[in-house]
Amino acid sequence: MAVNVDDIRKSQRADGPAIVMAVGTATPPNVVDQITYPDYYFRVTDSQHMTQLKDKFKQICEATKIRKRHKYLTEDILKENPNLCAFMAPSFDTRQEMLAMEVPKLGMEAASKAIDEWARPKSSITHLIFCTSSAISIPGADYHLTTLLHLNPSIQRHMLYHQAFSAGGAALRLAKDLAENNKGARVLVVCSEISAISFRGPSDKHLDGLTAEALFGDGAAALIIGSDLIPDIEKPIFQIVRATQRIVPQSDGAAIGLLREVGLTYHLYKDIPGLVEDCIGECLVEVFGEFGICDWNELFWVAHPGLPAILDRVEVRLGLESGKLRASRHVLREFGNVSSASLVFVLEEMRRWSREEGCKTTGEGLEWGVVFGFGPGFTIETVVLRSVAI
Repeated sequence: MAVNVDDIRKSQRADGPAIVMAVGTATPPNVVDQITYPDYYFRVTDSQHMTQLKDKFKQICEATKIRKRHKYLTEDILKENPNLCAFMAPSFDTRQEMLAMEVPKLGMEAASKAIDEWARPKSSITHLIFCTSSAISIPGADYHLTTLLHLNPSIQRHMLYHQAFSAGGAALRLAKDLAENNKGARVLVVCSEISAISFRGPSDKHLDGLTAEALFGDGAAALIIGSDLIPDIEKPIFQIVRATQRIVPQSDGAAIGLLREVGLTYHLYKDIPGLVEDCIGECLVEVFGEFGICDWNELFWVAHPGLPAILDRVEVRLGLESGKLRASRHVLREFGNVSSASLVFVLEEMRRWSREEGCKTTGEGLEWGVVFGFGPGFTIETVVLRSVAI
């Protein structure tokens, strides 16, 4: 029997581009006010005597431009686990026991919302991508989410651990490949982050820890992505046209997270905004050159809300009009930096605004847009999106 391998390969692949069909987000119910957080943080960690450091922390919190964040950790949980409040007390086991199930549970909330919007049976999901920097277990969060949602046991799972802030872009890149190279694939992407992995008491010898404590919020986000939509059943939101990854030269040590007995400790290079500013132009030229786009104001923007200074410097370097990064600034203000989930929060915020303001497309009335993520490595993820008519 003659077998045509080319025909087989063609039959296994989708005909159209990868498309985002549904979005869901979730946060823990516990909300912290950024203005009062320094008082709370120094009280629950029994560090009120460190008055100068507390004043420094207040300045850091103000500089983030964050209004509120959602946190899984409550005061009651911290009272039950006092080692979490110390700077150097062994607490890794406590954190992992707590997060091994809480991370997939929060992811399940976001995934359920995306599945409801998608309006197709869960059994039709063929692939799962799960991202987190908050917990490590065997089996992992991908397995636990599969059992919590009662997904098809033949689902193909992909687990992305400790990609940190760039993981949202990496997940989109992987989902695009899976959707376009597996005919009929429906990919559930879940990013779930709980900052209890890094919560610890203050130290005047480790200000990076204070920056992390002022910045990170908890949340989960989910997408359903596939190609060749079923007419009148599945609805498009964005097409994923291209995705690239780049390591910034000479950026070793720019942002490092170390898993230790005391949890996850962050070490942040002071000029991360400068690294992003210096490389963003080249990244955009690389992915948009073939489209003939060189005016970055022609794009809608889904930028990772890492720090206000990063958004400010990107805006200035590229000559972006005021408001281009408003969705990113809104997410940072209302949720903080939610690590891998942040980009999806921004994507959903843009879609919501586009709908409420009567725009013609999901990209605030524009056709082409960019997802711009970055994280330790120092790694840049750049994804080209095409919006669809509302």
